[in-house]
Amino acid sequence: MTKWFLLVGAIVCEVTASLSLKAALEEPLFYLVVAAGFGTAFALLAAVLRRGMGIGVAYGIWSATGVVLTTVLSSVIYGETVTGLMGLGIALIIAGVLLVELGSHDAEAVHEVNP
Repeated sequence: MTKWFLLVGAIVCEVTASLSLKAALEEPLFYLVVAAGFGTAFALLAAVLRRGMGIGVAYGIWSATGVVLTTVLSSVIYGETVTGLMGLGIALIIAGVLLVELGSHDAEAVHEVNP
Protein backbone atom coordinates (compact mmCIF):
# COMPACT_ATOMS: atom_id res chain seq x y z
CA MET A 1 0.00 0.00 0.00
CA THR A 2 2.90 2.34 0.70
CA LYS A 3 3.94 2.28 -2.95
CA TRP A 4 0.52 3.63 -3.94
CA PHE A 5 0.78 6.53 -1.48
CA LEU A 6 4.26 7.27 -2.84
CA LEU A 7 2.90 7.18 -6.39
CA VAL A 8 0.12 9.61 -5.48
CA GLY A 9 2.76 11.88 -3.91
CA ALA A 10 4.84 11.69 -7.11
CA ILE A 11 1.78 12.62 -9.18
CA VAL A 12 0.90 15.57 -6.93
CA CYS A 13 4.48 16.87 -7.07
CA GLU A 14 4.67 16.51 -10.85
CA VAL A 15 1.35 18.26 -11.43
CA THR A 16 2.29 21.05 -9.02
CA ALA A 17 5.60 21.52 -10.84
CA SER A 18 3.93 21.50 -14.26
CA LEU A 19 1.31 24.06 -13.25
CA SER A 20 4.00 26.20 -11.64
CA LEU A 21 5.80 26.46 -14.99
CA LYS A 22 3.05 28.74 -16.22
CA ALA A 23 3.05 30.77 -13.00
CA ALA A 24 6.85 31.15 -13.28
CA LEU A 25 6.43 33.08 -16.53
CA GLU A 26 4.96 35.94 -14.50
CA GLU A 27 6.71 35.31 -11.18
CA PRO A 28 10.16 33.71 -11.52
CA LEU A 29 10.16 32.59 -7.87
CA PHE A 30 7.87 29.77 -9.00
CA TYR A 31 10.87 28.17 -10.76
CA LEU A 32 11.89 27.00 -7.28
CA VAL A 33 8.56 25.18 -7.01
CA VAL A 34 9.12 23.71 -10.47
CA ALA A 35 12.58 22.38 -9.57
CA ALA A 36 11.52 21.06 -6.16
CA GLY A 37 8.35 19.51 -7.57
CA PHE A 38 10.02 17.63 -10.40
CA GLY A 39 12.96 16.56 -8.21
CA THR A 40 10.63 15.23 -5.52
CA ALA A 41 8.38 13.57 -8.11
CA PHE A 42 11.30 11.62 -9.58
CA ALA A 43 12.58 10.65 -6.12
CA LEU A 44 9.13 9.37 -5.15
CA LEU A 45 8.77 7.52 -8.44
CA ALA A 46 12.12 5.81 -7.79
CA ALA A 47 10.88 4.84 -4.31
CA VAL A 48 7.79 3.29 -5.90
CA LEU A 49 9.98 1.21 -8.21
CA ARG A 50 12.18 0.11 -5.29
CA ARG A 51 9.05 -1.24 -3.61
CA GLY A 52 8.38 -3.54 -6.55
CA MET A 53 5.89 -1.78 -8.79
CA GLY A 54 6.64 -2.39 -12.46
CA ILE A 55 7.99 0.57 -14.42
CA GLY A 56 5.29 0.21 -17.08
CA VAL A 57 2.54 0.45 -14.50
CA ALA A 58 4.15 3.14 -12.32
CA TYR A 59 5.23 5.37 -15.19
CA GLY A 60 1.97 4.84 -17.07
CA ILE A 61 -0.17 5.85 -14.11
CA TRP A 62 2.18 8.70 -13.14
CA SER A 63 2.38 10.26 -16.58
CA ALA A 64 -1.23 9.70 -17.64
CA THR A 65 -2.67 10.94 -14.38
CA GLY A 66 -0.33 13.92 -14.57
CA VAL A 67 -1.57 14.80 -18.06
CA VAL A 68 -5.22 14.53 -17.03
CA LEU A 69 -4.85 16.50 -13.80
CA THR A 70 -2.66 19.17 -15.40
CA THR A 71 -5.21 19.64 -18.21
CA VAL A 72 -8.17 19.87 -15.84
CA LEU A 73 -6.44 22.09 -13.29
CA SER A 74 -4.99 24.41 -15.94
CA SER A 75 -8.55 24.96 -17.07
CA VAL A 76 -9.64 25.79 -13.51
CA ILE A 77 -6.61 27.85 -12.49
CA TYR A 78 -5.61 29.53 -15.74
CA GLY A 79 -8.90 29.47 -17.64
CA GLU A 80 -7.48 27.35 -20.45
CA THR A 81 -10.05 25.76 -22.73
CA VAL A 82 -10.75 22.03 -22.66
CA THR A 83 -12.45 21.00 -25.90
CA GLY A 84 -14.63 17.98 -26.55
CA LEU A 85 -11.77 16.33 -28.42
CA MET A 86 -9.49 16.92 -25.44
CA GLY A 87 -12.17 15.39 -23.21
CA LEU A 88 -12.22 12.33 -25.45
CA GLY A 89 -8.45 12.13 -25.17
CA ILE A 90 -8.69 12.30 -21.39
CA ALA A 91 -11.24 9.47 -21.43
CA LEU A 92 -8.92 7.39 -23.62
CA ILE A 93 -5.99 8.08 -21.31
CA ILE A 94 -8.01 6.93 -18.31
CA ALA A 95 -9.14 3.80 -20.17
CA GLY A 96 -5.56 3.07 -21.20
CA VAL A 97 -4.25 3.39 -17.66
CA LEU A 98 -6.98 1.07 -16.39
CA LEU A 99 -6.09 -1.49 -19.05
CA VAL A 100 -2.39 -1.33 -18.19
CA GLU A 101 -3.16 -1.74 -14.49
CA LEU A 102 -5.54 -4.66 -15.09
CA GLY A 103 -3.04 -6.25 -17.47
CA SER A 104 -0.31 -6.00 -14.85
CA HIS A 105 -2.40 -8.08 -12.46
CA ASP A 106 -2.80 -10.74 -15.16
CA ALA A 107 0.96 -10.71 -15.73
CA GLU A 108 1.65 -11.09 -12.00
CA ALA A 109 -0.74 -14.06 -11.83
CA VAL A 110 0.99 -15.77 -14.77
CA HIS A 111 4.42 -15.07 -13.25
CA GLU A 112 3.37 -16.63 -9.93
CA VAL A 113 2.13 -19.78 -11.71
CA ASN A 114 5.18 -20.04 -14.00
CA PRO A 115 8.18 -18.60 -12.13
